[in-house]
Amino acid sequence: MQQHYEFGATLQASQKVNWQVDDIIGGEHHLEFKRNFLPESLARTHQLRFLDGEEKRVLNQIRARGYLYMFGLVEEFILPFVLDHVRQHLAQDDLRTRAYLQFAGEEAKHIHLFKRFAEAFDAGFKTPCELIGPPQDIAAAVLAQDPLSVALLILHIEWMTQRHYIDSVKDDSLIDPLFKSLLKHHWMEEAQHAKLDTLMVLELAKERSPESIAAAIEGYLALGGTFDACLAQQTKFDMQTLARATRRVLGEAEQGMFLQEQHQAQRWTFIGSGMSDPNFLDTVRTIAPGAEMRLAELAPTFS
Repeated sequence: MQQHYEFGATLQASQKVNWQVDDIIGGEHHLEFKRNFLPESLARTHQLRFLDGEEKRVLNQIRARGYLYMFGLVEEFILPFVLDHVRQHLAQDDLRTRAYLQFAGEEAKHIHLFKRFAEAFDAGFKTPCELIGPPQDIAAAVLAQDPLSVALLILHIEWMTQRHYIDSVKDDSLIDPLFKSLLKHHWMEEAQHAKLDTLMVLELAKERSPESIAAAIEGYLALGGTFDACLAQQTKFDMQTLARATRRVLGEAEQGMFLQEQHQAQRWTFIGSGMSDPNFLDTVRTIAPGAEMRLAELAPTFS
């Protein structure tokens, strides 16, 4: 059943969180490179039996670097998208305007947080990690699409973030405490963003015809395909970074298995877990009854 959210309540909840970047990273807060960073349910390194324990830990950390880089990348289009959306109706509702501006301000803070993490990681990991991009070019390509398609993608990401923390991060006592704290604080604010983006999707769909909404859902799926190609490229980069960091040269069969297993792990992390989220599907059902069934059928492809 579709949840009913309100701008005032969401704004109030956001204001209660109110953490600062310096409270989380820097100063006495350091990454522990003897630990895994990313939960195994997302990293999925154990399936690569040709890697030893140390190599799997290094790969886990490479994946963690890419994980937060991807979040920083999507924030690059979420921030201007939210600002453009609220700008159209600044005088419509004060609580609405304040809630969306709070949303945008927190996304800007997250971009800063992820950059600080990248600096700390790169200083401690030593081996440079090759990453897809530039983020600004990917953001521009996304923002050129139908606004409802983009809003659906953002909603997918917001609920995906919630699912990752609740299902994989929250009860994992083995991962690095700083990385876990960073994900927790990100999750705390994204919990409100998921509600606001639900309202945004409903606003954008309100004046649309069924045909226009169906086209926007196709646009969302096309954006998912674009991100899948990006994830395939990032998987290749991760394999190359692992080789540089460990001086391990994989054989041809090992490379094939690495690319297959790790690409699928990336697909679940960033596509399948969001596309199959019940809250996301509820919103799709609300704006296009029946369309959620198609997405639910597609999601296992990325699991």
